[in-house]
Amino acid sequence: MVHNIKKESKFSYLEMGEGTPMIILHGLMGGLSNFDGVTSYFSERNYKVLIPELPIYTMSLLKTNVKSFAKYLEQFIEFKELDEVILLGNSLGGHIGLLHTKLFSEKVKALVITGSSGLYESAMGSSYPRRGDYEVIKKKAQDVFYNPEMATKEIVDEVYATVNDRNKLIKTLAIAKSAIRHNMAKDLPSMNTPTCIIWGKNDTVTPPNVAEEFHSLLPDSDLYWIDECGHAPMMEHPETFNTLLDAWLKKRDF
Repeated sequence: MVHNIKKESKFSYLEMGEGTPMIILHGLMGGLSNFDGVTSYFSERNYKVLIPELPIYTMSLLKTNVKSFAKYLEQFIEFKELDEVILLGNSLGGHIGLLHTKLFSEKVKALVITGSSGLYESAMGSSYPRRGDYEVIKKKAQDVFYNPEMATKEIVDEVYATVNDRNKLIKTLAIAKSAIRHNMAKDLPSMNTPTCIIWGKNDTVTPPNVAEEFHSLLPDSDLYWIDECGHAPMMEHPETFNTLLDAWLKKRDF
């Protein structure tokens, strides 16, 4: 998919389709292309799909944390004059969506999380490989997926470049620490926003018990599993992911 990135004010984002706003939140190492399948599917089904580029590596170090990104998302929603949005987040993106929903629940009508951090301390990766060790980084990238072939050379190269960029590495570690600090176990029981949880049964980054804990703590949630699937279901099984989410949105009349 060719991405026509819009740049307005301080925001860079992808926008496709018309209808109910669905904002997609990418993860720490995830680009906009991770959601190509979701974007093309829902933008043709009465949803305005928006993917803001999160300022993960451009915020000051003091502001490189989950709460700053949740506030940045609020500023984006205000800028676009959106209301009653659906938030869909993977990994760190799910965590940002959860915290944003806690802080600004009045504008979020539904939340979708997949492989989300926010409960499990190792969700962001507790340690980063030695800089320069390409094979170790390749193995880490492969471990994100059930099918290691999903970790294309392009993905591995991008992770490798990030880990070898001192500024990006410092920001990455700051975000990882912030994600651990912002554990949401105590917040979730009071969050009544309808939430769809879609999880890979073979996720080793945020294992299945994390999804079960989200489901037990969130008052109004539904949990769906995808077999032979790792940490990024919307990449590894886009058709199954879209089918599950579409059915949930119809069931909930969203």
